[in-house]
Amino acid sequence: MPIRKTVYFTAPGQVELREESMPAPAPEQVLVKTICSAISPGTEMLVYRGQFPRDLPVDESIPALSGQFQYPFCYGYACVGRIVKIGEAVEQSWGDRLVFSFQPHTSHFVTTPNLLFPLPEDVSPESACLLPNMETAVNLVQDAAPILGERALVFGQGIVGLLTAALLADFPLASLVTCDRYPLRREASLSLGVTAALDPNAADFRERLREVLPSGADLSVELSGFPAALDDAIAMTGFGGRVVIGSWYGEKKAALDLGGAFHRSRIRLISSQVSTIAPELRGRWDKARRFQVAWGALERIHPEKWITHRFPLDEFKEAYRLLDEKPQETIQVILQHSYGI
Repeated sequence: MPIRKTVYFTAPGQVELREESMPAPAPEQVLVKTICSAISPGTEMLVYRGQFPRDLPVDESIPALSGQFQYPFCYGYACVGRIVKIGEAVEQSWGDRLVFSFQPHTSHFVTTPNLLFPLPEDVSPESACLLPNMETAVNLVQDAAPILGERALVFGQGIVGLLTAALLADFPLASLVTCDRYPLRREASLSLGVTAALDPNAADFRERLREVLPSGADLSVELSGFPAALDDAIAMTGFGGRVVIGSWYGEKKAALDLGGAFHRSRIRLISSQVSTIAPELRGRWDKARRFQVAWGALERIHPEKWITHRFPLDEFKEAYRLLDEKPQETIQVILQHSYGI
């Protein structure tokens, strides 16, 4: 009997590769063989470490991730593969197509064509794995709504932070400053032409930031995943500025200093999450339009250059161990699938 392999999170710090019966496509479904899948270094590390809230659904906007955060469960949302079988009710044109799908890490999956995104000709499978990250970056920039001549500050230069900085670099800003504690990521950020890339762990971090942004930032985006960075973002944002919070902290608490300048500063804290469209944009924007923008950005930016590690699916434990123990050596880690039919 044909089998597939799927990554399961079974307990904090524990993952396993389970063999399951290969699903057969129903008449209206297709079977996809995965080529590669991207590990989310933010969300998946919270899942890996058991730092997620147990009372939340995994993701109500993604059919493949229905259910609650309860061990054991499979997770992930960035698979690219090739359609290898189609149901009798599916148009023949879907056969053998390269597609993206929001799926956990699995060697094969069955789904319906309406949940698939055919890859544009100029986007490689590895780059297409980063579609969810790029959609997130597009959403963050839309929520941030940068203005001509503004001073922007981005905390965190992991893959989402780099993509967000790359999009912001296209705007005619007065300055764009990024922060990350890892030299590898600061170097990647500098390659985008940012004004400065600073180390938030440096003892003189706020002093150096004030030298670059003496009046503070008009716009700050917090993407580091560290609650302490949110306090820095608020402190370094000027009067009437905006702080867009894209990090998901899970169960980590954010201890904020709101008793000083913040009270009189009229700073706006904006929650930004990609599963929805901002209310003020819903009259003209939907998910399909935002995906079009994200695909175009992938073609323009080529983010596969930030893939630092590729692991065969069978070596998935090493991938998670690396992200957990040596994040300073990574930007983006992907799993390469070459199993079965």
